[in-house]
Amino acid sequence: MALTLSVTPADALIDVPRCIRVEQARPGQTVEITVLTRRNGVLWQSRAAFVADADGVVDLTRQAPASGDYAGTAPMGLIWSQSPVDSPSREQFNHPVTEALVTDVVARADGAQAQASFTQRLAAEGVTRHEVREEGLVGTLYLPPGCAPGTHPAVMILNGSGGGINEPRAALYASRGYAAFALAYFKAPGLSDYISNTPLEYFQTGLRWLRKKVQPKHDFVALSGQSRGGELVLLLGATFPEEVSAVVGYVPGAVVHSGQNACDPKIGREGPTWLLGGKPVPHVWENNRTATWAPFDEGPPPHRHEKAILTALQDPDAVARARIKVENIQGPVILLSGTDDGSWPSSLYSKMVRDKLAEVKHPYPVQWLDYENGGHSILFPYVPTTQHVYAHPVSGKISTSGGTPRDNARADQESWEGVLKFLDAAVRARAA
Repeated sequence: MALTLSVTPADALIDVPRCIRVEQARPGQTVEITVLTRRNGVLWQSRAAFVADADGVVDLTRQAPASGDYAGTAPMGLIWSQSPVDSPSREQFNHPVTEALVTDVVARADGAQAQASFTQRLAAEGVTRHEVREEGLVGTLYLPPGCAPGTHPAVMILNGSGGGINEPRAALYASRGYAAFALAYFKAPGLSDYISNTPLEYFQTGLRWLRKKVQPKHDFVALSGQSRGGELVLLLGATFPEEVSAVVGYVPGAVVHSGQNACDPKIGREGPTWLLGGKPVPHVWENNRTATWAPFDEGPPPHRHEKAILTALQDPDAVARARIKVENIQGPVILLSGTDDGSWPSSLYSKMVRDKLAEVKHPYPVQWLDYENGGHSILFPYVPTTQHVYAHPVSGKISTSGGTPRDNARADQESWEGVLKFLDAAVRARAA
């Protein structure tokens, strides 16, 4: 009998797990499954071999591969274990929201072959995209299907040291019921190419514009930020507490940092990142007695930026001056981190934030999801997690974000599920 191969559901949002299943193999027969996806012109591939059960079935939801690009039972292991084929690409997940991701799946066993495909989408049907170029703001607004003033809570999404507009996450937030504003603050049309000297008032303008534009349900506007954006959302929540309903900090910083790898070369990586009232916000590298870039700069690539940051944290006075006053935040906070973060110590930073909020008896929920052996690149579910080494988008420095593919995949999945539950609870609390 010919092999049959199915993938269900065949077409859904990217955060929906799939069941890959082969039937009509011989019991005990070895079945090799290969998946191929083209992203931004680069072909990504993974493969694994399985042993058919007594019914001649291979079901990835309950069977581990005998060999291949991942180990252990993982229904989406063939997705997160993909790597670029014949390409020097160091890209992590980056794909246009408007283009569906189509993955081809091939099963082979002793000359027999079966094929199937499935589609992953970043935006649900009916989600609308709106470019924003007003009041000095540069970004993209994604609205859920049927969104009208007052019908949906809102979230503003801020990228990290790579700059630009985080449209994929905004589209996914909108697909899950949020008016989602991805706001750029550098490396986008009409903005600086660098993070240095970014005024915090720009983000206050963004928050006010979003409220005026969508009139969010229950006046709920959350902030969601990644890396430098994770530092930033905590800082904004502490600086403009009455305008921030909740904070989602992906691999955040607990202190204010200098320009680092995203700095304007004329200002330097030890120059200020944020301005408030036209004045630099104190940062941890400023007048620091222990900080040195040597552990990051020296030695062969890939470099771990985290090693330099740890030297700066050895000066308690500098840390105290630069600490983000998270106790001023007037809303719930969720922190997401990895214990093997190569960019900076997000686990330590998250602990610092959590401990301070516990110390002051923060009157709102505080959650911390810390992923053992997870790295800096916590994205969203079911994308490849094999690319740890990358060239920084601004400095070009070859670095590692850390983590293992399996642990990063777990962080991608569980963090997104956790964030959606957190925000749902925050919105309900706001309504009450």
